[in-house]
Amino acid sequence: MSALTKYKLICDLAFGDIYIQILAWMGVIFVSLAAGLALMGSSRPIFALLGVGLILVLSLPFLLFAFVTTLINHIRIETIN
Repeated sequence: MSALTKYKLICDLAFGDIYIQILAWMGVIFVSLAAGLALMGSSRPIFALLGVGLILVLSLPFLLFAFVTTLINHIRIETIN
């Protein structure tokens, strides 16, 4: 008679594991906003808005990749005795 093996999913991700990633993302946001405000006084403020949008859109996939890989590294499957 074969017994079914039961498993449990454990995630030990803590806020400290992603804290630096969040700070880096906030740094990117503040730098892009500062650059946008610096360009806002120019004769073409649309470039300021495009620059901020471009920086945010291009940096978002890197943030998501870093967060997802960190999350996957902290998930483990163990058997229940």
